[in-house]
Amino acid sequence: MPWFIKSRTKRDSQRKQADEIWIKCQKCSSHIFKQDFIDNHNVCTKCGWHGKITAYERIEMILDKGTFNEFNKKIRPSDPLKFVDGKGPYIDKVEKARNQTGLNEAVVTGAGKINGIPAVVAVMDFRFLGGSLGSGTGEKILQGSAYACSRRLPYIVFSASGGARMHEGILSLMQMAKTCAGIARMNERRLPYISVLTDPTTGGVSASYAMVGDINIAEPGALIGFAGRRVIEQTIKQELPDNFQTSEFLLEHGFLDMIVERSRMKDMLSSILSYYNR
Repeated sequence: MPWFIKSRTKRDSQRKQADEIWIKCQKCSSHIFKQDFIDNHNVCTKCGWHGKITAYERIEMILDKGTFNEFNKKIRPSDPLKFVDGKGPYIDKVEKARNQTGLNEAVVTGAGKINGIPAVVAVMDFRFLGGSLGSGTGEKILQGSAYACSRRLPYIVFSASGGARMHEGILSLMQMAKTCAGIARMNERRLPYISVLTDPTTGGVSASYAMVGDINIAEPGALIGFAGRRVIEQTIKQELPDNFQTSEFLLEHGFLDMIVERSRMKDMLSSILSYYNR
């Protein structure tokens, strides 16, 4: 059977080479050059579908070059329940996520400038356990708001999350109130808080700090909601619209202030911040 093994190996090699050159859009199914997709900030050049990007890629896009100062980088998840499921211990999942992403938590926080305007940012990364909200995530977002308050700076949070990290039980759910308390203190000091919702923003994140911005912005076509579509349909016994839980649906129903393409996000944020700086 050596001929069969050799043939299959050659076919796999050709497929791998094609995967390195082309990428298939998840919306329009067009095949586009992978490098063109990357150069366009992971946005389809044919239909404008916005793919996921990492936290540091977004920071590089939004903040002026050389101005980003990351803080609280060493904050990591806790495992108070010593949680174990059918796939193994929670702490093993954390270590795997750390090794794969180079991150210690599902959010990166720091300060920098957007077209010359100082701001504090928190950018979630979906690669780290689905961007889930754990005790470390909530602590970093809270500390980001505290930093903004102490220096009277605007705060911008980019959400990308599947919801609360249930491996940590009630401590995970507590982060919803904890992060909102930090945002409330900013509101008391009349400091701007801008929330940017990206695909996906769901569960406990959508039910807390993601939807309480002074201005709520979303990327086009982002999945935004709390419970899943199938759960809602089975609960209310009704069929939901095709565009349900999308940025466009939420904008139409008053939950968002605007939808902004990724390529225009930096200029839009600096325009908003310049209004606050008057």
